[in-house]
Amino acid sequence: MTIAIVGAGLRGREYARLAEKSGRGRVVAVAEPDPARRSAFQRAYGMERSSVFADWADLAAAPRIADVVIVATQDRQHADPAVRLAGLGYHLLLEKPMAPTEADARRIVDAVEAAGVIGAVCHVLRYTSYTRAVKALIDEGRLGELINVQHLEPVGWWHQAHSFVRGNWRNSAESGPMLLTKSCHDLDWLAYLLGGTPTAVASFGGLAHFHPGSKPAGAAARCLDCAVESTCPYSAKRLYLNCLEDDDLAAWPLPAVTPFRDRDAVLAALREGPYGRCVYDCDNDVVDNQVVAMQYASGLTATFTMTAFTPMQRRQTRLFGSHGSVEGDGRLLRVTDFRTGATETIDTGSPDESGHDGGDAGLVDALLAAVADGDPARLSSTMAASLASHRVVWAAERARLTGTVVTL
Repeated sequence: MTIAIVGAGLRGREYARLAEKSGRGRVVAVAEPDPARRSAFQRAYGMERSSVFADWADLAAAPRIADVVIVATQDRQHADPAVRLAGLGYHLLLEKPMAPTEADARRIVDAVEAAGVIGAVCHVLRYTSYTRAVKALIDEGRLGELINVQHLEPVGWWHQAHSFVRGNWRNSAESGPMLLTKSCHDLDWLAYLLGGTPTAVASFGGLAHFHPGSKPAGAAARCLDCAVESTCPYSAKRLYLNCLEDDDLAAWPLPAVTPFRDRDAVLAALREGPYGRCVYDCDNDVVDNQVVAMQYASGLTATFTMTAFTPMQRRQTRLFGSHGSVEGDGRLLRVTDFRTGATETIDTGSPDESGHDGGDAGLVDALLAAVADGDPARLSSTMAASLASHRVVWAAERARLTGTVVTL
């Protein structure tokens, strides 16, 4: 399958890499406004100059150049290219979230259905071996009737500071609320596991810490000028200079700060760019903690907690059924059978998994198989399914902001 990439940032680059690595995909075109990223992409995939575009609209104006287009732009730049390119006959993979509003998300669903193309959203958590194992436990009835679910997303203290205080997803007007830009993964994952969405939602949370009221005495507007930087857990100087010594951190988050793995380049970026700002002196407004409570038609109840104030680690889930329970940490599942009292530990990981514990590769493989076979059932994260779980996100935000229980 031939593939065009719209948005050559971190996610676009990763999906392109995985498509080529699979042996089933070949990247033939890119649309990217940043000239350095655009040139690097062209060199990496040996593209003809005629297949390199500065804007998705230029790609759309050209004759159809690929079987599949992957739209990995910023969140508020999803709807227009997705609608237009689906209408031109491109099969579509769309980075999450679909769009900041239900109206735009519905436009995308309608466009994909009208064009008769295969479309999916990058809810990569659906495609991991861990998820398959959890879903099998539920579907096979090992837990009996499912009564209650508790799910935690531990964002990580430095990840919150990087992406949601200093970074691109810090401000809801520019991107969207935290529950949409970060945690739509989790509410979609719950919808997939539980076989549907809730009938009623309540939510509480807010911006508890990353605001001027928490700024310590003596703190400066930038970490490089700060008298208390060395004792601050959110020191940009410490975080980004440490990236130079760690290959994983050099791959992410360092490239968001500077394309150069160099001390002087990091210090220059922290002096001048957004990632050197004090976390208590930014233009962020997204929440740093939130709880969502959900009621389902069956009587099942579930809670989801997102918090910044953790190590950055895998999500954690507890499922409580009439005949058994499960505690999961993203890799290990500890299953207790109430009939025997025995507890079994299941290791769902494999040593070669990477990128959302194999979810990135699993999604790309499913996409290419679906297009090759003309079988959209190979993809679980369809546009319609993703819209349904996005509606839970928007309902939860309405509940949080209004202090009410919202019925879906």
